This record gives sequence, C-alpha cells and structure tokens, in this order.
Amino acid sequence: MNVLVIAEKRNAAQRIAKILSGGNFKTQRVGKNVYYEFILGKDRYHVVPLRGHILQLDYPEEFKRWNLQDLHALVEQEPVRLLKEKGVARILKQVSKNTDMVVVATDYDREGELIGVESLSLLNFKGPVKRAKFSALTEDEIKHAFSNLMDVNYNLASAAEARQHIDLAWGASLTRFISLASGRRGKDFLSVGRVQSPTLALIVKREEEIENFVPKPYWNIVARFQKRMIFSGGHISNPFWKKEEMQKVWDKVKDAKEAQVEEFKSQEKHLRPPSPFNTTDFLSEATKLGFSAARAMRIAEDLYMGGYISYPRTDNTVYPKSLNIHAILKSLKKSAFGEEVETLEKELRKYPTRGSKESKDHPPIVPMRGAKLEGERGAIYELIVRRFMATLAPDAVYMEKEAIIGVNDEKFKCTGRELEEPGWLKYYKYSKFKESKMPALKVGDRVRVKEIKIEEKETKPPPRYTQSTLIKEMERLNLGTKSTRAEIIQKLFDRGYVRGRPIRPTRIGRALISTLGKNQVQVIKPDMTAKLEKDMDKIEMGKIEKSAVIQESKEMLTKVLRDLKVETVGKVMRESMRYKIGECPEGGDLIYVERKRLVVCEKDGKSIFYALPKTGHIEFLDQKCPVCRLPLIRVVRKGQSPQIRCLNPKCEYNKKKDYVGKCPKCGGDLVIRQSRNGKRFIGCSNYPQCNVTYPLPQKGEIIPTGETCPYCGAPLIIIRRKGHKDWKICPNMDCEYNRRKKNEK
Repeated sequence: MNVLVIAEKRNAAQRIAKILSGGNFKTQRVGKNVYYEFILGKDRYHVVPLRGHILQLDYPEEFKRWNLQDLHALVEQEPVRLLKEKGVARILKQVSKNTDMVVVATDYDREGELIGVESLSLLNFKGPVKRAKFSALTEDEIKHAFSNLMDVNYNLASAAEARQHIDLAWGASLTRFISLASGRRGKDFLSVGRVQSPTLALIVKREEEIENFVPKPYWNIVARFQKRMIFSGGHISNPFWKKEEMQKVWDKVKDAKEAQVEEFKSQEKHLRPPSPFNTTDFLSEATKLGFSAARAMRIAEDLYMGGYISYPRTDNTVYPKSLNIHAILKSLKKSAFGEEVETLEKELRKYPTRGSKESKDHPPIVPMRGAKLEGERGAIYELIVRRFMATLAPDAVYMEKEAIIGVNDEKFKCTGRELEEPGWLKYYKYSKFKESKMPALKVGDRVRVKEIKIEEKETKPPPRYTQSTLIKEMERLNLGTKSTRAEIIQKLFDRGYVRGRPIRPTRIGRALISTLGKNQVQVIKPDMTAKLEKDMDKIEMGKIEKSAVIQESKEMLTKVLRDLKVETVGKVMRESMRYKIGECPEGGDLIYVERKRLVVCEKDGKSIFYALPKTGHIEFLDQKCPVCRLPLIRVVRKGQSPQIRCLNPKCEYNKKKDYVGKCPKCGGDLVIRQSRNGKRFIGCSNYPQCNVTYPLPQKGEIIPTGETCPYCGAPLIIIRRKGHKDWKICPNMDCEYNRRKKNEK
C-alpha cells in the first residue's frame, strides 16, 4: 500500500520519516522542495512537508485597488483561495496519483487541521483519509499516533476557516476605510484588526487612566522594635486617609520608648508549587526573562520541532494520565539537570499540581527529552524543564509569625516569614521567597521601641501593561487564542502602534483608537471579539454552522461601515497626527507632523521645517537647546543607547555631539551617522567626494578621545557600556592598533 503523509513543515516531516523508518529513509528533491520516502513492512510511505498554509485567502483581482465605493461590496464578496506554494502542490498531486491512503500529520489544533484540509482540497483523492494526532515529535508519540489513526476533524478546520473569513473581511474593509479617509496609503496605511484593535484599545485606555489619575494622599505610621533582633510593624489602622486621625495616633505614640506584646502566634504554612504550563502561563513567564512573547513562541516551536518539548500551543494545565512522567525524568537525567532530577525523585509529591483548565487536545507544555542547549533555546528549554520539575516537587514550608504590640494603647501588627523547607523553590529559580526575620515572642513581653515614624504617601496609577500582563488580560477577555496572542502583540510593535517595556501606545496608536472610538466602531470593544471566539468553539463542537457565524459577522460589519463618515474620520486622524509641541524661540507655534516626521515653526504665515531623524522613536523633552533654544529630542533606536539631540539637525549642538575626529584621507570631519535601517557608523562630512566610513558597535556610548591612531591615522574612540569596562579602539577594525591591543590582553 502507498501512503501519503502530509506534515506541516520540513523539519517535522523529516522527523516523522526518521522515526517511522528507523532512520532508513531517502530524501527526494523536486526543485527547491523535498519529500521523504521509505518502506515500512509492505507499505511505501511518502512524507510531504508543507510550508504552513499553501492556500491564501484573499479577494478577487478586481478588489485589489483600494476604493471607498467598493467597501460594502467587499464585505459581501466571497474570498478566493489562491495557491501560494506551487512547488509543494505539484509534489502533492504527483505523489497522490498512486496513493492508497492519505494521513494528515499537521499540528493538531484549528490552524493545523485547516492546513491539512486545505492540502486535501488540492487532491482528487477518493480513498481513505486519516489523521495522526500527536503532542510531541518523539518516537513514542509518533509511533503511537500512526498506530492509532483517527478521522480528520473537519469541524476543527471549519472553525479556523471561519476565523480566516471574518478576520479578512474586518481587517480589509476597516483598514481600507481608515487609511483612505486619513489620506494614508501605500506603506503608510493604518491597519485595523478584529483582535489587534481591541488589544490596542486596552493599552490606550490604560495610558489614559494613568494620565488622568489624581493621586490621593494617605499616611502610614510604622515602628521598629527590638528584642534580640530588630523587626518592624505598622499601625493596624494603616493606611490613614484623614490626616487628623493619623495625627491623633501619632501624638500618642511618637515619644514611646517601650511597648508590650499583646498577642503572638506562630504557625507552619505551605506554599504550593505552580500549575503546569499552558501557553498563556509559559509566555507570561518567558517575557519576565526578557523575551518578547512572539520570540518566546518561535523558540518554543523550534524546540517542539526538535522533539525537545511537547506542543507549545495548549490551554491545558492538567497532566493527562497517559503522560509518562517517570520516563521524562529518566531522560532528563542525561541533561544538565541530572543531579537535580535525582534529588527530585527522592521527594516527589504524591500527585503533580494541576491548574483549573483541562482539555483533551494536548497536554501542558513539558520537556520530552533531556538535552544540553545553549543561548536563547537553552534559556527557554530550562524554563520549561524547571516548571515541570516544580509541579512534581513538594510544597515549600515556611514559618509565619504574627504579633500585636501595644504602644501607649495603640496596636501595631508585626509579621515575619522564614523559609524552613524550600521544596519546589529550589527547582524553580524564577520564583523568590521574601523572608522577614522576627523573634519568637510571648504575650506580656516588653520590647524596645527603636523608632516610630510617619510615611506620607499617595496612591499610584494602575501600572502599564507588560507583555506578560497583557497576554493574561487578553485571555481573561477572550481576545484571540493561545495560538494568536503573541503574534497580535508583535504586530502592534511592528506597525508602530506601541513601544517600550512596559508597553506604551504611540501617538499614531492613540490616534487610531480615538478615531475608532469617536465613530462608535465596535471592533475596539472586546465583547464583539469574545462572542466570535465563542462562536468558533461552537463550530468546532458542531453546534453551529460556519456559514451562520460568517453571515452574522458580515451584518455587524455592514452596520459599522454604514455608520462611519469619511469626513469625521479624516478630520480626527489629521488632528491627532498634527499637534503643537511648543513655541519657536522667536515666537510662533512648533507643530509636529508625525506622518512626515517633521516639525514646523509657523509664524506670520511663514513656515520653517525641521526634518527629524528617519529612524527611531522620537520623544520631545522639556529642555531647550543651549545653542539655538529649540526643544531637545530623545531618539530611541532598538539596540542603541538613547541619543539627546537638538530638534534642528544643522545645529552646532548636534555637530559637536556627532564629531569624532578628522578624516585621515581628506581632512574633513568624521561624524556619527545613521544608515537607512538605523545602524550607526562613522562617515566623512565630505561625502560623496570622500567615501571613508567605519563601522560602530550598535550598543554603548561613543566617546572621542582626541587621539589619532599611530598606524592608520583614524581618530581613536572609547566605547562605554553599562556594566562593562571602557573599550578603547581604532574604528578601523582591520587596523594593527586593535590587533596589538588584543594581544596585550
């Protein structure tokens, strides 16, 4: 029998072929594409890798031109599926001619099922079609999946297809409307999305809450006591919201020298380990290590394809009974965690921890085999290994002490926590236990009052979202899915709508949400998107037809487009993207035109234009240039230290900051410049007549020394980076000066 196996990607296909054939397979090449061939028993297998979706959902050619008059027709238009991987399709059709059975072996989730079903639609195959369901690319999982083939879940694929249709309709129509109304076409278009826009709205709303927050003052009265050691506590009425109430207490206790223990209790407490990793919790923890959510997911997918971890897109937080925990631990003994695993096996908890979400599609994210990995892959792998070990480890045990201490009839509460058994904390190094020492006391004990003071404070605004907290909020509001949330957040960064850690909306991001909000566009509200996500679940369970969900979405979108007014949208966007940042030194308004990265000084009907740097994020500072009195700006570029510059690019202030030394070729000024893609380098001011350039490291401060290289005549510079020693070099990387400096070390 000839069997065609359809895998999602090349490395997955190769791994499946290697496992099923015992390593005895052949690689067949057809142009740039490959497939794998082997014989198993009496059957000949052909494993064909796809490249994700080989069909792309899009609108017909007549809708390629952006036109406001076409939008309502665009909503009603049925999209077409365009073949984007012709080479892969050619192999599928060629191999399927002599095939007796097809096995879909793509990732088992909505997207993976749709990818598999799309490839089936290209084949005129009438024979049996089966599905291999696995959660890890390991030998046991793959062999079990191919020995227990299932039926293809067409409802699962339909749910993903419905999402594609709806996202395309909303994204295309609203993106075109907002962009055309705002006069932003081509590469300046404004993207609007069914999940992207409500996620951006959350960030903008939080920024507005911070800006509009009015702090409220309050007071704490805190004391430091001593009996064998110094320990602290606060008045039981903290915080005081009325100053006069605080003052009454303060007057009674401020001069106290001694106090008495009125109550004391000490009890042993347990700190339970965290639950197993689902996608949301994994991404939340990975972002705390400095990874972006999108980067962490890409690395996790790479580890999955290599057979190191289980499938990283899962809602499950409960280990299934079929998961062979002891086999995983045995494999981990061969890794860098071997000694820790041996210790763990001696103290395994009776049952692993479990979270509140249990699903049958995939287990939580766990390591599948021991490995010694380095770099980013090693860091993500270690996070997953340590989380797995933590869920099997005993509780952490600590002693909590609590005392009520009377100071002139006023009560102060003191609490101490001391770790007795680290339990799971010794395996999961990302969680820290905060101890506070406190002596054992008895009721009636007299203690010395070392200090009593007033802490005057004020309430703080809500914190900005981090990628970790944003992913959790998206999950709570049912925005997106475990598979799409990291990608959505990355799109907001890539499109210039947000920036920074924690996340802040940019001016254009705020302008977009303001425009959508003022025009009552429901796409920025989580409710609509959350309902659609629930409808997708119903399609998957067979409770509702795909066509019904798509039609309901079209009706909602038609109403939104009917209510939008081109003039209103255009006006709000233009006003949002052109705003006053200050005054010109000699009078007149300084206007920032964000779209063109220009600042205009408008006075008496005349305009002076200042071009801003073409790359990097621009922040306007409340400081004046000491030379020309225009505002100073901060330029923030990825991977580089922020630059403080004068708004006027020709100002002497900038020239002095950029100057490095004299050009050894023509005697001109060597200055720090930025390439089109934001990379800095040293170039001659006499360019293009003189083409002398030197590369620069992208991180660190560049400090001219005033010295000239004795070998090549280039100016010597110092690279200064936080946490590193100053590095004195010749910018000519091939220079003998650098080689000698290296040898001296």
